[in-house]
Amino acid sequence: MGSATKASGSACHVPGAASTAFAQPVRKHQPMRQPLHAVGTPGPSGRPLLFEPITLRQLTIPNRIWLSPMCQYSAVDGAPNTWHLVHLGARAAGGCGLVMTEACAVVPEGRISPSDAGMWNDAQVEAWRPIADFIRSHGAVPSVQLAHAGRKASTFEPFVQGGRPLYPGKDAAAWQVVAPSAVPFADFQTPREMTEADIREVIDAFAAAAERSIKAGFQVVEIHMAHGYLLHQFLSPQANKRKDQYGGSLANRMRLPLAVAEAVRAVIPPELPLAVRISATDWAGPLDGPAWDVDQSVVLCGALRDLGCDLIDVSSGGQLPRALIPVGPGYQVPFSERIRREARVATGTVGLITTGKQAEKILQEGKADVVLIGREMLRDPNWPLRAAAELGYEGARYPPQYERGKFPIK
Repeated sequence: MGSATKASGSACHVPGAASTAFAQPVRKHQPMRQPLHAVGTPGPSGRPLLFEPITLRQLTIPNRIWLSPMCQYSAVDGAPNTWHLVHLGARAAGGCGLVMTEACAVVPEGRISPSDAGMWNDAQVEAWRPIADFIRSHGAVPSVQLAHAGRKASTFEPFVQGGRPLYPGKDAAAWQVVAPSAVPFADFQTPREMTEADIREVIDAFAAAAERSIKAGFQVVEIHMAHGYLLHQFLSPQANKRKDQYGGSLANRMRLPLAVAEAVRAVIPPELPLAVRISATDWAGPLDGPAWDVDQSVVLCGALRDLGCDLIDVSSGGQLPRALIPVGPGYQVPFSERIRREARVATGTVGLITTGKQAEKILQEGKADVVLIGREMLRDPNWPLRAAAELGYEGARYPPQYERGKFPIK
C-alpha cells in the first residue's frame, strides 16, 4: 500500500444524561438498504455509480462524490466569510453531490486554532446561511461537520509559526484545553481533565450546534469523532485514562460519543440524515499499548446505526503523534468495506482517491456507498466534472455559464 509515513493525523488542519446512554432503550432503525446494483455493473440508469443519486432518509443527494471537510483557518470569531463562500461554492458549481463545511467548533474552546469556523452562536448561523443557500442553488446538498478539538485545541493556524501549540501564560491567544484525562498530545499543553458537568455541557453544545446548523440551511449534519479530537479521545485508551463511567471498558469509552449522537439525532428533523466521521484505527504499534482499532469501530458503528446514524464517514489516525501509517492509494478503503459489511450501515470512504476510475471501482466493488474527496478537490474544484469525462459520462451537471468549457469525453 505504499511506504509507511509518519502522520500527525490532523486531517483538517439533549435528551438524557450521558451516564444513561447505555441504560436507555435505543430506537432501532432499519438497516441500510441493499445496494441498487450488483457488484461490477453500472447503476440502474446505466450511468456510472459515482453519478447515481443516493437517498438517506428522505433526502436524495444527486451523486456520490462528496467534498470532504477541510479546515480553512480563515474564520473570524468563528464566522465564515467570502473565502468560505468561494471555497465551498466552487465545489458545488464543480459538480459535488454534497458539499461539507470544515469542522465547526461547537464551543470557542473546541477550536483547533483561533481562526476555526464555529456554530456556537446565532451570528455564525447568519454568516453560514448564504453559503448553504448558494450550495443548494447549484444542485448540491449543503452539509456541516460539528467538532470539538479537545486536547488538540489552542494552536496557531498551520501557516502561522508552523501551527505550533499555543500555551496559556506565553501566548495571548491561548486558552486552557480540556480532554478526558490530563494526558497531552505530543508537546501540546496538558489538558484539564473534564468533570461530569463538563461532559454534560459538551453534549448540550453539540445538540445546540446541530439546531443552529438546521436553521442555517444545512441538510446533513456530521459529528466529528475522528482524527484525535475530543470524541475520538474518549474512545481511545491512548487518551482516555479515566476510572469512572466514561473510561475503561469499551462501553464506557463509547458512552459520551453515543450520548452526543443521540442528542444530535433528537434535534435534527427526522427526514434529514445524520453522519459520523470516525477514525477506524489509531494505527498503534506493538509498543504503544491499548488503542482504538477497527474491531472496536465495528461495535461503535453498529451502536451509532441503532441510534439513528445514517452514514459512517470512515477515516483513520490522528490520536498518536508518531503513528506509522501505510499511506497509499485508497489505503482506508478496507476499513469502510468492513464496517459497511459487519455493522450494516452505509459508509463513505476517503483518503488518496485521485481519479474517477479509482472512485468508481470502489463503489462497483461494494466497498463504500459514497466517496469523499479532499486534497484532489483543493487542486481541482471541478474534479467531479473531470471524473465524469474520464468515465465517458455526458450527463454531469454543469453551470450554464461553464457549458462551453466542458471537459472532452474520453
